[in-house]
Amino acid sequence: MSPATPLPPIALAPSTYAIALGSNRRGRHGAPEREIAAAMDMLGNIIARSPTVASAPLGPSNRRYANAVALIETPEDPAALLVRLKRIERSFGRRPGRRWGSRVIDLDIILWSGGAWSSPGLTVPHAAFRTRGFVLGPLAGLVPTWRDPLSGRTIRQLAQSVDRKRPRD
Repeated sequence: MSPATPLPPIALAPSTYAIALGSNRRGRHGAPEREIAAAMDMLGNIIARSPTVASAPLGPSNRRYANAVALIETPEDPAALLVRLKRIERSFGRRPGRRWGSRVIDLDIILWSGGAWSSPGLTVPHAAFRTRGFVLGPLAGLVPTWRDPLSGRTIRQLAQSVDRKRPRD
């Protein structure tokens, strides 16, 4: 009797992720816009990318941000992808520190085609993405009909609600 032939590994179907990229400090690649371009190159498996846009800083930072969104495909689950994103951030010189401080690169998982995910240190969809025009604008340019798995609203609807002018008294 011959030994059994091992079965080939089962390939996991790739998931699509929306990744927000932000930078407001020069790094080894140059200005923030160049840092974002270099980070996109490191992400790999990009199926779509937004243009880079400028935005006002959040929190105490005085520096304007460069922001973009990339759609990537990968068989990684959200936790494994987060580990990879943190490794990329560290390779750019990012160190844990002030929450709202300036940074060479910031990579956040915004949405996952698998829906919602929650584990220690990671919540998908990103908890604050629904209020951030600098994420929703570029994201709406890529996937306007993708639905937030928690609210059921499309990215286009979320972007319009953030962009709507508030009435004056």
